[in-house]
Amino acid sequence: MKMVIYGATEMGCLLATEFFEDHDITIIDKDENRSDEFDKLDISFVEGNASSIDVLNSADIKNADIFIACTAIDEANIVACLSAKKFGGVRTICFVSREEYRKTLNFEKNNANFCDFFIDYIIWPEELLTQDIFRIVTVAHALDVENFADGRARLLEYKVKSHHPIVGKKVKDCGFTKNTLMVGLTRDCELFIPNGDTEIKDGDKLIFMGTSHSLDILAGTFFHEKEIVKSAAIIGGGNVGIMLAKSLEKLKIKTKIVEKDYARCQMLAEDLSNTLVINGDGTNLKLLDEEEIGSADVVISVTNNDEKNLLCSLLAKQLGVKRVIARVAKVVNIPLFEKVGIDIAVSPKNSAINEVKNDLQENDVDILATVEQGQGEVLEISVIPEFNGKKIMELKFPAGAIIGVIVRKNNIIIPNGTTDIYTGDILIIFTTSENARVIKEFFKVK
Repeated sequence: MKMVIYGATEMGCLLATEFFEDHDITIIDKDENRSDEFDKLDISFVEGNASSIDVLNSADIKNADIFIACTAIDEANIVACLSAKKFGGVRTICFVSREEYRKTLNFEKNNANFCDFFIDYIIWPEELLTQDIFRIVTVAHALDVENFADGRARLLEYKVKSHHPIVGKKVKDCGFTKNTLMVGLTRDCELFIPNGDTEIKDGDKLIFMGTSHSLDILAGTFFHEKEIVKSAAIIGGGNVGIMLAKSLEKLKIKTKIVEKDYARCQMLAEDLSNTLVINGDGTNLKLLDEEEIGSADVVISVTNNDEKNLLCSLLAKQLGVKRVIARVAKVVNIPLFEKVGIDIAVSPKNSAINEVKNDLQENDVDILATVEQGQGEVLEISVIPEFNGKKIMELKFPAGAIIGVIVRKNNIIIPNGTTDIYTGDILIIFTTSENARVIKEFFKVK
């Protein structure tokens, strides 16, 4: 697939890094915006502005399958996508940073009177980040949560602590709940596919797939997480903060939001019906203590500054908060946040990359989700006739992968080695990103 990306930004670099091995990538931007990171990738670079027809021609836009505009300027992204659309068949993906643009552009596309001159997909990273945080908050102490098959199946990730009963045991001896499978394990920042003889250690991060009900039982049995999130504190009243507060209000979760700007606090107070709005600095330990932030079940720091989010999160930890989630603008900072004790570090850029992956469907293969900063992938694959009636143990994957869920008509099956698969079954498969391509090829028509 040929992809043209407008914007030599961090987002553009992350996208190019993610896709260059499997796709033909061309970057468009001014030469002064080009960082050394791009030189490490096997990609083409065209200097200029993508709103120019001549520049788009230089990037061979007429033969491109995907055009992604991800500069820091919304208007430039919109004009570039509309310019690319003049060449016909290319699918356009436009990054925006303002809600009004997302609403307007989606309205134009969905309007009954729209013409062929429209943008295919609008991505607002802050909205995607909010959705990711909301999923994590609503499952107590999970590091990551993904829903499949209309919520009937899930992926949950938990961190092993020294008091957990599974420490020192082999996977096969843990007796995990029926209808759950442990599909991944991260140790020392490296994700791998475990087997029955893998020993679980303190600090490991375990990834499970299974039915929603069985995973609830697993959490209560092995991770002592029977409690429900009843209260939350949000530091930062920007777009993510207000969207998250509105979502938490709908679940009747008692919510506080700390915002430094007084005018913004007034707007928040008018827009939020059941959230306590506190005007103050989230880095002020005295303020946090006086407002009883330490009693919250979860604290989420979502300002637009990494350093401030890190400090606010550490202060919340000092006040005794058991679970802290921090927004991280620079993806490279995520490991640092986790190393100093922040429970969950999330990035709008990672959320956006996952969304682009989900949009790029090919050959009946859909990437449903990525985990551990892109180290793992969840694939959705339709079973072709050549595999009809085979048992899972007979498949002999060319690389490490686990079929976590089978969707058969309206039924959800958590398989084992003796489970048969049939034409038309939907397989939800967990594998590492480096092995994803060979797993996809394995299930293609020979």
